[in-house]
Formats: sequence, C-alpha cells, structure tokens
Amino acid sequence: MKLFVGLGNPGGEYARNRHNVGFMAVDEIARVHRFGPWKRKFQGQATDGEIAGEKILILKPDTYMNESGRSVGEAARFLKIAEEDIVVFYDEIDLAPGKLKVKTGGGNAGHNGLRSISAHLGNDYVRVRIGVGHPGVKELVARWVLNDFAKADQEWLIPLLEAIAAAAPRLAKNDQSRFLTDVAKALGDEPDPRKAKVREPVEEPEPPKAKQRTHPAGERAGKSANAIAENLKKWLAGREKKD
Repeated sequence: MKLFVGLGNPGGEYARNRHNVGFMAVDEIARVHRFGPWKRKFQGQATDGEIAGEKILILKPDTYMNESGRSVGEAARFLKIAEEDIVVFYDEIDLAPGKLKVKTGGGNAGHNGLRSISAHLGNDYVRVRIGVGHPGVKELVARWVLNDFAKADQEWLIPLLEAIAAAAPRLAKNDQSRFLTDVAKALGDEPDPRKAKVREPVEEPEPPKAKQRTHPAGERAGKSANAIAENLKKWLAGREKKD
C-alpha cells in the first residue's frame, strides 16, 4: 500500500492559495481515478482506491501546514507504510510556476509542512515539488504562498494538475522518471526528436597549395650545369673565330 499526501491548509478561505496546490493535486488524482468519498480519518480527510493495481490511500491533513506530520505520521504508523512508499505533493517556491520535479529525501528548504513530516517520520519519503514561483523578496514569501493563484495562472495550473493525475500510475509503480516524462508529454514540454535541428554539412575550403621549394642541393646542381653550358658556348665561339 502507498500513501499519497497533499499538503495545504483546511478551510474554504485557503482553498485556492498557492500553498494549497498539494491539496489540489491529490483532489485531481482522486477524481480522475474514481476514488471513494472523502472521510474524516488520521486527523485529516482521506480516501482510498487503486491506481495501476496498487492500493492507495490519499490524505489531506486537517492539522494546518505546520503540523502536517501529526496526520501523516499517524496514518503511516497505523497502516505500516514505509517512508519510501509515501509520496508528498507540495508547493515549491524555488521552482518557476508550472515546473515539476520529483526527489526522494533531501532537505526541507524551509517548507514547514515537510519539516513537520520529517520530524514525525524521517526524510526518506518521495516529494513531488510543484513550482509556484518566488515573489522575489524573502519577506514577501508568506504573503505570496497564502494568496490565491492569479487568473492568468489557471492557464498552466489546470493542465498541470490534469497531467499529474494522468501520470499518477507511474508514481504508484515507483517510476519517478517516467512520471515526469509523461507529465512533460501531456504539457507538450518534451523535445520532439523529429524537430531537432539537422546540422547542414559545411564545405571546407581547399587548403592553399604549398609553394614548391627546391632543395639546396638541387639549386647548386642547376647553377653548375648552367655555368658549364655557358663556358662551352664561349669556347665554341672562340674556335669559330680562329677558323
């Protein structure tokens, strides 16, 4: 069994916040894969179902972001789910809006939800990092993530959430690389090898012809032959005058 966790804050006032994109991702996964109704469980909202033949529990903690580990830890211990079988979806300010990365373990980069989960479980769970961008100034980060996505963001947000849900079977099978590839294909971000630029052959200019150089020995032989011919010519001219 695997545990898919979406991070966010409970309550309608937070529903469209950037900080709640983890909730949005698992909501879409549950919808697309026709999971059962959400129920109050493990200090959160939970639903279960199957993806690619794997039993999955999806959990949205109701403990607020800073205490997410209480809910996730309780579910993992009760169901005896190993860290490597826990997949956490969350907002990542260090990624551009719409960008997606997956990693196992590592630091928490100041994310309070991850910090809480690591405190209750350890670090070796899978993280699906959903880029929401950075406001540019550290002091504005809290306000940024606790504000709603802009209308313009819907152009990339909705297709991204749909692509994550469609590619979820890859995560269920621990195939993180192909999960990212499937998402990229769905979004049209994967390079098309058919459109790769073909380098035209460049006609190399012919190298300049080397000047023919006469060996010094050849030069001396030529001068000697010329001198002999000249002397012979003078001798013959002298003979003709005598005759």
